[in-house]
Amino acid sequence: MDEGRPIFLQIAEQIENSVIDGSLAEEAQVPSTNELAAFHRINPATAAKGVNQLVDDGILYKKRGIGMFVSPGAQAKLRQRRRDQFAEQYLRPLLAEAAKLGIDGTELTTMIEQHLVKERQR
Repeated sequence: MDEGRPIFLQIAEQIENSVIDGSLAEEAQVPSTNELAAFHRINPATAAKGVNQLVDDGILYKKRGIGMFVSPGAQAKLRQRRRDQFAEQYLRPLLAEAAKLGIDGTELTTMIEQHLVKERQR
């Protein structure tokens, strides 16, 4: 757990990550709030707040008396949301700095491709 962020958000993000990477498939049951609370040694209400946020976002849905399940289309929805966040958090500043330095789109693409090749060689 990251001390700098609310625990309920971290619980929600962990579940989101499991949906994105496929370890929690659509229509799969997610751990109960009590299971999450016991595993992370937190208050069940805190775990419930993270799970309920995902319900509000349409990522999970409740089957009364059974538990929480991953909604159909949740993986695609999360990937799109994360891509949008990625663009806002990383691409916007990258493009602004490139513009300041006079780097055009072609040169920027070349730079990215060169760095990808270097990363693959590591």
